Amino acid sequence: VRDISLLSMVSKNISHHLIDYISTSSGIRRLLLQDFHTLELPGGGEGASLLEHYKSLGLLLKRCTLLLPTRDRLKYVHKVLSEVSCFKLNGCASPLHCQGLSCYGVFLQVLTAGWDELECHRVFNFLWELSNLARKVQAVVSSKAGSARKLELRIRLFCRRVLLNHWIHRSDLAFWLTRILKPWPIVNQARLLYIIFGPVSSLDGYVVWQKMIERPTDETSLKGLAEAIKLLYGTEAREWTADDVISLVDELSVVPQEWLMENNARLLLLSGNNICYTVLASKAVNGRAMELAKLMVFMVLVCEKDLYCMEWAVKMMQKVCKVFSTPWERNSFLQYLENAFAHMLMDTLQSVLAGGLDEEDSNSLNLFHLVNAQANFHKAILYMAMRSSICTI
Repeated sequence: VRDISLLSMVSKNISHHLIDYISTSSGIRRLLLQDFHTLELPGGGEGASLLEHYKSLGLLLKRCTLLLPTRDRLKYVHKVLSEVSCFKLNGCASPLHCQGLSCYGVFLQVLTAGWDELECHRVFNFLWELSNLARKVQAVVSSKAGSARKLELRIRLFCRRVLLNHWIHRSDLAFWLTRILKPWPIVNQARLLYIIFGPVSSLDGYVVWQKMIERPTDETSLKGLAEAIKLLYGTEAREWTADDVISLVDELSVVPQEWLMENNARLLLLSGNNICYTVLASKAVNGRAMELAKLMVFMVLVCEKDLYCMEWAVKMMQKVCKVFSTPWERNSFLQYLENAFAHMLMDTLQSVLAGGLDEEDSNSLNLFHLVNAQANFHKAILYMAMRSSICTI
C-alpha cells in the first residue's frame, strides 16, 4: 500500500487509474484486509499490524482524491469502505474483541489530517448521518440508564475508536468531542459523556451506572471523565465557556442519580486545580456555602486517602475564602466547614458502633481516614499560619 501511495503522486493519470482500481471488487478484496479479530497480519513482522495497514491506506486515498471536493471524497471513501461490516456501528458481533473500528478511526485520522474545520464538520456530519447516530444516541440518553446496554457499548466504542482515540493534538480531540456533545442539551451531554468515558465492567465492557452512587470509587474509574472535563475546560476547546463546563460537571454528578460526595470530590481533584477552583468558587458566589463546606471536607478526605499533599487543600480553601464578599460570609463558611467535619465524624462513628469493631469493616477504615484527614488538615493550617507569622516578625 505504501508503494502504491507513492505511485499515486507521480501523475494525475496514474492517480485516476488507482481511484478506478481501488473501487473495483478486485481492489477492495486486495486492499481492505478484514482479519480484525487477530492482532497481526499473516507473515507478521514490523509494520504488519492492521492499524499500520489502514493508516497507509488512509494516506493512499488521501493522495488519490486530493483534487476532489470534500463531498466527493467522502462519497468515494464510503463506496470503498461500505462493504466492511466491522466499520459499522452494529456491524460486528463481537465489538470488544474487534479491531475494525480502530482501523476505521486511524484511516479517517490520516485521511482528514490537515483539513480545515469546515471540511471536518462535513466529515462528522457524514459519519453521524451514515451511522444514524443521532437517533441511536437519542435513544440511550432519553431512556433509563443501562436499559440499552448493548447500544450504549456500541456508541462508546464508535465514539472512542473512530472519532476520538487517534488524534495527537488536543485541539483536534477537543474539536471532535465538541461535535459529539454540543448538539445535545446539557442533561444529555452529561449522560453521553458518562457513556463514552465512564467506568465499564471488566467482564463484558458494559457501562457501570451504579459505580458512583453506591460506594466510593477509585481514580481509575474517574480518570476518563476527568481527562474529558480538563479537555473541554482548556484553551483547545474554544466553543466551551467556564460556565458550560461547570454546568456539565454539576449535571454529571447526578448521572444517573446523585453521586456520593466523595466521588464528586475525587473527580474534581483529578480534573485539576483550575476546574476544581472554578467549581468551588461558583458554589461560594451562588450562596451554596453549606454544600461547599461539605464538598471541601470530602476533598480533604480524598487528599488523605489518595496521598495528595494536604497543604494543597488548605491553599484551595484560602483561595475560595477570598471569593466571599464579606467577612461574615467567610466566617460562616469556616463554621460550616468545621460543623461538616463534626457531623461526618459522628455519623461514621455511629456506623462503626452499629456494625461492631470489625477490622475489615469499611466504616472503621473510613473513620480512621476521616480522623487522620481532619488532623492533617488542621496541622497543615497551623504550619502555614506559623510560617506566615514567622515571616512577618
